[in-house]
Amino acid sequence: MYSKRGRYSWFINPLLLLADLSIVVIIIIIFPLISNRVNATINVYPRLPRDSAFIIYCILLWIIISYFTKFYKIYRYTKEYKIIGVLIKQFILYILLLLAYFGFLKVEMSRKMILLYVVVIFSLIGVLKFLIYYSLKKYRIMSGGNRRTVAIVGNSQSINQIITFFTENKELGYDIKGIFSDNKNEGITGSINESVTFLEKQNVDEIYCSLDSLQDWQINKFIEIADKNFAAIKFIPNKNSISADKMITNFYGILPVFTLKKPALNNYTNQLLKRTFDIIFSIGVIIFILSWLVPLLFLLIKLESKGPLFYKHIRYGLNYKEFYCFKFRSLKNENHDVLNQVTKNDQRVTRIGKFIRKTSIDELPQFFNVLLGDMSVVGPRPHMILYSNLYAKYFDKYKYMFRHSVKPGLTGLAQIKGYRGETEKDEDIINRVKYDIYYIENWNFIQDINIIFQTIINFIKGEEKAY
Repeated sequence: MYSKRGRYSWFINPLLLLADLSIVVIIIIIFPLISNRVNATINVYPRLPRDSAFIIYCILLWIIISYFTKFYKIYRYTKEYKIIGVLIKQFILYILLLLAYFGFLKVEMSRKMILLYVVVIFSLIGVLKFLIYYSLKKYRIMSGGNRRTVAIVGNSQSINQIITFFTENKELGYDIKGIFSDNKNEGITGSINESVTFLEKQNVDEIYCSLDSLQDWQINKFIEIADKNFAAIKFIPNKNSISADKMITNFYGILPVFTLKKPALNNYTNQLLKRTFDIIFSIGVIIFILSWLVPLLFLLIKLESKGPLFYKHIRYGLNYKEFYCFKFRSLKNENHDVLNQVTKNDQRVTRIGKFIRKTSIDELPQFFNVLLGDMSVVGPRPHMILYSNLYAKYFDKYKYMFRHSVKPGLTGLAQIKGYRGETEKDEDIINRVKYDIYYIENWNFIQDINIIFQTIINFIKGEEKAY
């Protein structure tokens, strides 16, 4: 869902960062020449330290502040005042933390010199930033480079607004490859249903969907296509939309355009940490537990009822991608109806099935799913596709889509809070999804360890809804 596309655009921000850091370091080195020209009569020590410790501090300080101010999150549709805003925020934080550095080390340093240094680097960096910003606009118009191909889907007035915005702002570099609407207007490429075939065959960089024109299954299909083709998907709300809490809102002129928020688990470092843990943990369970448990359960399950050792069923995974989820079979094979949830005292459950379900041993084969990359040890539990589509009707569509922005898990926050198994009433699924969303929005590695630890405790104690 959050894969990036582009030809050479992804080079721009790293190169800008490198250029900005070069300015920060070079000005430190040549600063005595600048300060002497400005004010040769200052009696205090006018030179900034030029030792490696100070230079490293300045480099790290710039990078860290840039992360929090989103200094390099400048897009082609970003207005000039936004760029000025991030420059001011970066300026203020940088000068305050420079003053803190000298104060902490009790180094005598003129505040005028510090201010002069910061003014010089920000003048140069600001000029460079706007130079790149305007140069790219000219480049898009004159050479036709650095462009984005887009498809627009929907029937609402907002669709006409986004078309007008792209048409009137050629310098932003958006090329409309298809407009799909059920309204028979001039310039329409095809109907909304025909857009699916078009998008599956044509590679576009961005897909714009009018939310009030589409049904849930259509939105899910466009998300799936976007993920498959590494395209960005953006949503245009109707004017009464109040469901943007799970979205990032950008303004194209005066038109709000929504993009799904990137959860912490879409950060590459966090993904690497979580995936590394998943691989190590799942290999450990497979070697030390499943290696002897599988042949034992094979005998016990086969002795009681005919059928396979494992039961596999299709579930939605990351970005609604379907996968086979593995479990030890706990029901009589001829009565394994995927459309009916297992209820308390369910006659379909075998004797050994009652034990492995009560202890959650039936879920252990999902460590193979974890190793294959379809699941994670911790995450929102995957629902059956039938129930997933049904549950989506209980929620704002944005919130339920957000639940599928990370890999499903063997265990999760909702499960350790008691919301697992059969959904007896509406509150069960509502609270389950609320906990899932809270987990995604507030993810950290320590929380995962705590959930695993609590899952083990619940396994030992036994759970009321494990049947």
